[in-house]
Amino acid sequence: MATTNPTDPNKIRLTGENSFIRLSDDASREETTRASHWRVLWSPGGTGHVLFLQSELTDNEVQIYSDNIALTRWLQDEIESLLHQPFADQTMQVVDAEFTRKGDPSTFWTETIISDEAEIAMTWHDFMEPYMLVVPAGSASGRPHGVYSCFIPARKAQLTINGDVANGNVSTDRRGDKDSSSACLAWSETWVRP
Repeated sequence: MATTNPTDPNKIRLTGENSFIRLSDDASREETTRASHWRVLWSPGGTGHVLFLQSELTDNEVQIYSDNIALTRWLQDEIESLLHQPFADQTMQVVDAEFTRKGDPSTFWTETIISDEAEIAMTWHDFMEPYMLVVPAGSASGRPHGVYSCFIPARKAQLTINGDVANGNVSTDRRGDKDSSSACLAWSETWVRP
């Protein structure tokens, strides 16, 4: 009788959350806002929060907010360099910020990021059915990592900076055989590497 190995042979690089909002202009389909919100429970860079943000509200300049600069630099080197190169520039300033959350993922969820100069709110609502994202290590071209995450896609999302609302809308799509979107809560997320 064959037995299966109940553990993943790869090394864990982080576990936590990486929820995101990507808004696009309906007519041109061009991305108007890209926000990547990390809540890290364990990593070699420590624990904490990071927001990587690029938007028409920031004149398309990348802004980075965090409560752990060591975690930020580690994420830039280890993961953002593979996901979105503009977020990986380690010469960029990291703004100290406080992170809070509220809501219920069956109705709405809001992440709030507050620094001395800005208050940013990211809100997801009108949720679809959650699904598990499974990307085995080495299966994605150019990426050695594997990732496992519970995605809760939203049909609608809003990002504000100091009360100004980012333009653009969420786009819906399919990821494999699941309905998905460009704005997802991505919880219980674990990254591994051979």
